[in-house]
Amino acid sequence: MLTRYDQAASRAAAQVMAQYSTSFSLATRLLHGRVREDIRHLYAVVRIADELVDGTAHQANTDAAAALDAYESAILAAPEKRLHTDPVIHSYAITARRCGFQREHLVAFFDSMRADLSQRKYSATQLAQYIYGSAEVIGLLCVQVFLAEETVSAADRATIDRGARHLGSAFQKINFLRDLGEDSSVLGRAYFPQAAGGELSAATQSALIADIRRELAAAEKSIHLLPLSARVGVRAATDIFTELTNRLAATPAAKLKNTRISVPNRTKVWLAARAVRGAWDSKTPRE
Repeated sequence: MLTRYDQAASRAAAQVMAQYSTSFSLATRLLHGRVREDIRHLYAVVRIADELVDGTAHQANTDAAAALDAYESAILAAPEKRLHTDPVIHSYAITARRCGFQREHLVAFFDSMRADLSQRKYSATQLAQYIYGSAEVIGLLCVQVFLAEETVSAADRATIDRGARHLGSAFQKINFLRDLGEDSSVLGRAYFPQAAGGELSAATQSALIADIRRELAAAEKSIHLLPLSARVGVRAATDIFTELTNRLAATPAAKLKNTRISVPNRTKVWLAARAVRGAWDSKTPRE
């Protein structure tokens, strides 16, 4: 009976991912076995926390800060119990125990989510701290999943961790650019210096794109070190977000506020298929 409940909880977490992200949902399908399940379990928790601070709690006439505090407490305590009535927390607890998630990474994540409730503008230092908690630690948690049943050298592990942080940071900055309109006009947030009306200058856009590409290139140095169970999915996600970066770069800065750039589904499928073909032969980083 418990096994059946475990499976039902895992399907619930997978549904959360399918509802909110076609890109990550597609890439996650290319992960293998337990790795696929564990990433879905982690994503569901991250997504729910993000929803709490992005307006869902407000629309439900719920105190977002109190809801986030309660959710953080539940997530931090989750691995200690074998059974949870919330299926997402139940599935997450299984993954956290199996993969050895570090409490400090979860605390950093929730700290960044909490900042979204009150902070409207960020200095360079504040933004770096926010991105560490909202994205880089998620990359590190993903590494815990990828390597839970693997043995790698200390040097390779350090390279993989650096790559995960760079990739998480790049993905976050890409999402900042594509969500510029909603962040500024609906949520009242400005993660980057913006002109009046919430628009980015062309110079700021160019600098951000260059920074994203630098981080994507740095992440490339670690993808070939991942086990095959994870490599194909990470490759696909990276290629999809690289394509999104190219489309953001080709969009005039003045249009970003009113246009949410996306990659067509057919292009995502083609990139995923290319990742499947190429990852088997990926013994060295791409040039």
